[in-house]
Amino acid sequence: MTKTNFLIPFILLLITISCKSKSDHFTKSNNSITDKYWKLIELNGRKINTEQQLKEAHFKLISDDNRIIGNGGCNSFFGTYQLLPGDRIQISPLGSTKMACLNDNIEDEFLKVLAIADNYTLKNDTLSLNKAKMAPLARFELVIKQH
Repeated sequence: MTKTNFLIPFILLLITISCKSKSDHFTKSNNSITDKYWKLIELNGRKINTEQQLKEAHFKLISDDNRIIGNGGCNSFFGTYQLLPGDRIQISPLGSTKMACLNDNIEDEFLKVLAIADNYTLKNDTLSLNKAKMAPLARFELVIKQH
């Protein structure tokens, strides 16, 4: 075999390792928003008063199997999500429980925001879900739960 025949597999191996490490880096960099409890504090520019809701509106992105779980203020919801390059997010159509809720519940509006959000921004302990380059649709604060 010539030296060229030895170099080709070596170069292919290096390219494969390089690509894998870049994708691993992407996954690790997005872990900053996964496996955390995000409490809804603002929805379409309106501050959220948790005391007016039956339950605290929140969500959590479970990294093990790309599930999203949470509560809309009355009903629990669940689905899947995908984090994409450029701080983009896609949330699948969500399923939820169907308990009767108060008239002033924010749940329907909250679930619509989760359905249309296509990107996020994270500043300190505040997460914003956005659509394109418009103003944030929803803002959340990180809550550290004590066990």
